[in-house]
Amino acid sequence: MKHNLRITIILLVMFLVTQLIGLWVVNHYTPSEKPLPYGFEPPEEIEPICKGMDNIRECLFTLFLSAFMFAIVILIFLFLVRVKSVWVMRIWFFIVVVLAIGLTLNALFDFIKIPNAYTYAIIIAIPLAIFKVFKRNIIIHNLTELLIYPGIAAVFVSLKFLINIWTIIPILLLISAYDIWAVWHSGIMQKMAKFQIDKVKIFSGFFVPYADKKTKQKIKRLKQKYKNKKISSKTLKKQKIKVNLAILGGGDVIFPIIAAGVFLVALKPIVLIPWKLWLSVFMVPLGATIALTYLFIFAKKRKFYPAMPFITAGIIAGMLLGWILSSIL
Repeated sequence: MKHNLRITIILLVMFLVTQLIGLWVVNHYTPSEKPLPYGFEPPEEIEPICKGMDNIRECLFTLFLSAFMFAIVILIFLFLVRVKSVWVMRIWFFIVVVLAIGLTLNALFDFIKIPNAYTYAIIIAIPLAIFKVFKRNIIIHNLTELLIYPGIAAVFVSLKFLINIWTIIPILLLISAYDIWAVWHSGIMQKMAKFQIDKVKIFSGFFVPYADKKTKQKIKRLKQKYKNKKISSKTLKKQKIKVNLAILGGGDVIFPIIAAGVFLVALKPIVLIPWKLWLSVFMVPLGATIALTYLFIFAKKRKFYPAMPFITAGIIAGMLLGWILSSIL
């Protein structure tokens, strides 16, 4: 097992809770419900490029366009890492965090009928983003992660001209292939994660530090020795105190939400019974969670693994099972 049981359960619970929040937020913003605030709602007149396997060229163009956009984002990020533009990355993170949390909170406030929900949502999102990006607090970091990915996923699901039931699986397969290359061959993922944590002081994903029993005893003795004093990082290095990090990248969290949201949009006009619809759609995050659990159990300590191939397999299995349930129930 890659991490101890307690840490593994914490990561899995945070992952699943984020999926459920994400599904609720996406459902709130899907067609015939509420529009996305802050200018994110795409024009209604734009038709999907890929409408099925009968127009294969349009589908291939959609995949190329999605891959190109994804590559541009990665290249910009790698460039910022290369030139070590810490403050540019922090501002980038800050803007994304504010808008993403604002989208999620707006859905909640709008649901409970608070007037001008989008204004109050952004007012609350700003201090949360400040604490997350410019202060280093593990609890705030992970709690805000629960709100960030649902908001971002809602934006992607709204882009029906690019992402729909016909394109989501090929997109997931491409991302899985990139994840394998980035983790096992180039090592880009490890470098990006290390730069975020060490230099930018923020990580896009769940982040849980923990220590074994021996390390905890050492830390306890140090606290007694340096009572009412701050223990420096140099002191920790001299005492050879190493804290393990359990991390789960943001991409591993957000793509299952997007897939489940696309599946929800596809089933909504077909499955009219609410409990039947939600049971069918729930198979997607359930499949992704089971796949991630398998990875955590069989992965070895201090080794890096691409999570997306496993999660993608779980998503596809969940979609198939959800489709079968929607047909037979």
